[in-house]
Amino acid sequence: MSICTMKIYTKTGDRGNTALLGGVRVSKDCLEINVIGEIDELNSCIGVLIEEVEDDRRLRVRNTLRVIQHNLFTLGSMIAAIHTTLGNIPQLRKSDITRLEKSIDRMSAELPPLTQFILPGGGEAGSYAFFVRAVCRRAERSVVTLAQEHTPLNRFVVPYLNRLSDFLFVLARWLNHREGIQDIPWEKPRSRSKKSKKA
Repeated sequence: MSICTMKIYTKTGDRGNTALLGGVRVSKDCLEINVIGEIDELNSCIGVLIEEVEDDRRLRVRNTLRVIQHNLFTLGSMIAAIHTTLGNIPQLRKSDITRLEKSIDRMSAELPPLTQFILPGGGEAGSYAFFVRAVCRRAERSVVTLAQEHTPLNRFVVPYLNRLSDFLFVLARWLNHREGIQDIPWEKPRSRSKKSKKA
């Protein structure tokens, strides 16, 4: 029995363009492809984060991160299908956002209250989670720009990325907390006195 394999290289993008779902050819620097690239980068960063996390049987963080990767792949396919009327494109759902919120609540229950701004950092896993959150925020900004030009975009896309950045922030704190590492508070610069000194 012969096995059909897909070649990695197709040479169809050698002139700087590529195809979205449905066959529409676009430049590789167009807004849609840039957003797909941001989502791909975020997904790749989460793949690295999974390897940094020592899982917790109760919270199953690694499993949650893997589900997030699947959701981001779904999001990428949704954006790739913007210019087509195909009806079988998978979509993000409200339940995907709810799952993130439940994870946030469970981790937050183990953390001290947050009363001030904190710096990104801490242990290796926590620091990387903060970094992935910054990548997520950038992807979110790009999606917002795309949503302003292409409507309707699935109404759960922007809220999902917004909640994902919240999840990653809490995850960073939770990972540090598990290692006994405290939050690093932002030290506000002292305001200069407006009173002039007498000569």
